[in-house]
Amino acid sequence: MEEKKTYRVKFATLGCKLNFAETATIGRQLKERGVLPAGRGEVPDVCVVNTCSVTALADAKCRQQIRKLIKSYPDALMVVTGCYAQLKSQEVAEITGVDMVLGSEQKGEVAEYVMRGLAAREREVVVTPLPRIRKFVPSCECGDRTRYFLKVQDGCNYYCSYCTIPFARGRSRSGSVATLTAQAREVAAAGGTEIVITGVNIGDYGNGTSESLMDLLRSLDAVEGIERYRISSIEPDLLTDEIIEFCAGSAKFMPHFHIPLQSGSDAVLRLMRRHYDSALFAHKVARIKALIPHCFIGVDVMVGTRGETPELFEESYRFIDSLDVTHLHVFPYSERPGTLALKIPYVVDGKTKQERVARMLELSERKQRAFTERYVGSVRPVLLEQGRPGQPMHGFTDNYIRVNVRPDERLANRVVPVRLERMCADLSVDGEVSALD
Repeated sequence: MEEKKTYRVKFATLGCKLNFAETATIGRQLKERGVLPAGRGEVPDVCVVNTCSVTALADAKCRQQIRKLIKSYPDALMVVTGCYAQLKSQEVAEITGVDMVLGSEQKGEVAEYVMRGLAAREREVVVTPLPRIRKFVPSCECGDRTRYFLKVQDGCNYYCSYCTIPFARGRSRSGSVATLTAQAREVAAAGGTEIVITGVNIGDYGNGTSESLMDLLRSLDAVEGIERYRISSIEPDLLTDEIIEFCAGSAKFMPHFHIPLQSGSDAVLRLMRRHYDSALFAHKVARIKALIPHCFIGVDVMVGTRGETPELFEESYRFIDSLDVTHLHVFPYSERPGTLALKIPYVVDGKTKQERVARMLELSERKQRAFTERYVGSVRPVLLEQGRPGQPMHGFTDNYIRVNVRPDERLANRVVPVRLERMCADLSVDGEVSALD
């Protein structure tokens, strides 16, 4: 009797945490069908690329990754999915060696398409038009990480002037509180300790239903066995005082927020078609710090957008400098076809964009260094992750300071008290595990 072939798959994921969670789900679904991850040195039968399209640079990185895999594994079934595949399906399909292009609506069915492609090597381009993207594809995975990523929401209704994400992922939609809470219970049963709540626009959770984000947070907070939750990113106008107060009073929701700002200039925020102004953002930061003084606050900042004159950039810089925030995720504006921003006449040249990025990054380092130094010498709870043999273990404090400790495999996936001893050049901290119970 002929032995059934065991297929191997290699993944490449670009972009956001949501993409990584979805890739892990695809990997699990393929494993259930007998398609196993390719180990080091193994030649895969399938390559799956989960793409990003948030900037022109992201598109270029996707093309580069696709071509690299095709060159390395010319006989593998090449499958491309994700935002770039949705927005520019024909452009992807024209890359020699690509076998399947699957859009956002097809992400939950990638495993079925792969099995069909392995059985009969036929080229397919399957992309659902934007108005018909309706599915919420669940995902709650950790992949090779310790923390689980729970996808609670997908899509976006905001249509900011610079952004293509609503065109790539469709309208806002969510999972139900009951199904998402059940997934959290499964994580607890599997020994999971921390869950990161993720989505495209998490604050819009429950849009069009009778459920709200607060309903979900309360339900998750009651799940036994999960010690930690983090909210990956939430729009400032959707981060209500009620949510802040709830997180401040919860033992499970960590003192850690990530809030997109994009610009500290109200004029630029209006050009971006954002849903708030600098005063509202400052109020949210002040409210968090009043209730949770040790909270880590990360902020998205875009520089060089159309309309950002030198004066407006300086206004944005001064405002951000005045905020009690911890870290800036800084990126230059990128022209995206079909966006309203292209109608704004003032264009910032590439050199100026990079100079502004450099200034914001320097500001970010200064803020993060000051925040971290505040806690050197203290003892904080750290969830330690499985380390590589002979290498230090690392993990994050409750307030998201990265900590390195001497390896001890018994500590993997455990929250332990660690004394923060000294800061490193990369702004992490070397620590010593305190006496355990």
